[in-house]
Amino acid sequence: MGTGLPERHAFLVEWLDPKSGIIWKYQLIYHVDTKEVEMIDIKNRKTFLKKCKYEGVTPAMLFLGNTITVYARQLKIVDYADDYTRSKLSSRQERTLAMVKPDAVQHLGKVVEAISHAGFVISNMKMCKLSKTEAQQFYAVHQGKPFYERLTDFMSSGRVVAMEVVGEGAIKGWRELIGPTDSNRAREQAPQSLRAQFGSDGTQNACHGSDAPDTAAAELGFFFGQQVGRCDLGRNTTLCLIKPHAVKAGYAGPILDRIQQVFSITALQMFNLDAANAGEFYEVYRGVVPAGEYSGMVDELTSGPFIAIEVADRDGADPVEAFRELCGPADPEIAKVLRPESLRASFGISKVKNGVHCTDLPEDGELETSYFFSILQQ
Repeated sequence: MGTGLPERHAFLVEWLDPKSGIIWKYQLIYHVDTKEVEMIDIKNRKTFLKKCKYEGVTPAMLFLGNTITVYARQLKIVDYADDYTRSKLSSRQERTLAMVKPDAVQHLGKVVEAISHAGFVISNMKMCKLSKTEAQQFYAVHQGKPFYERLTDFMSSGRVVAMEVVGEGAIKGWRELIGPTDSNRAREQAPQSLRAQFGSDGTQNACHGSDAPDTAAAELGFFFGQQVGRCDLGRNTTLCLIKPHAVKAGYAGPILDRIQQVFSITALQMFNLDAANAGEFYEVYRGVVPAGEYSGMVDELTSGPFIAIEVADRDGADPVEAFRELCGPADPEIAKVLRPESLRASFGISKVKNGVHCTDLPEDGELETSYFFSILQQ
């Protein structure tokens, strides 16, 4: 590896067997040059998966805490398996909290796209509506300062979006991306920064970023280690899923931007589903679509992280049919002919990998959103 040998990275991964409830532990080896993977069963000390090319895993996906899917098994990466991998990758896999504040949530798509263009990976994502108490807890370090009350009032005034951003130098890189704290100063010194584009002043300044590794760990734990700020409406809404292939391709930002041009996003969260939950969600399609298409739908939804979105009409009308029009026909090839400006025409590549899922029937809007923002939260 350090002596001219082909580069390989080794990780410890865990798989929860949904039938037995047993956690199986493996060593997963990724061969960088050939894009091949292999797995070794640690308990039995034998090869579980022989070395083979697997396009579903890329180097950007291999970081601690991430969940990857290899031949329908969802594997959580829990540690490095050797010192070489640790020394080679640990500095590349710094994580930070990136938060979009209430004044910039309407620009979420553009923020997500900026993160992607900067070369970072969003490994977790959640929209929240913080209570005043929760905002005070998050900003407890500023308690007693003159701006504390104004800041916590502002942060509890509307929805925010918290993201776990991973990459080399993520803490410094994200803070450079958002610019100086005061938005007016940002417009002078870093006019392309997010605060310069979307912020108003030093409090309503569009985004927040952790300032150090220990702060990042605590702030990520606040949003993703507990239940805070539930914000779904649960009524008069429809569901959108940005499918795994679209997230992997970097389309999440543009899709969110297109949605926000017409509709309101009232809840959002990144998920990794196992086959049982994906099959349960798609149960209504079993027997309705061809068996191969149904299994393909389940396989796609379990192939990686996706983003579930509760969508609402800005005027309070039922959004199901109008949002279906934005999404377009299920087959992207048909969508390109009938609705060339639709999401599926723009971001879909097949009937299964068609960019987004949307609720089909008006009576199912609340049912589908409740599956992700209520049932799966329990």
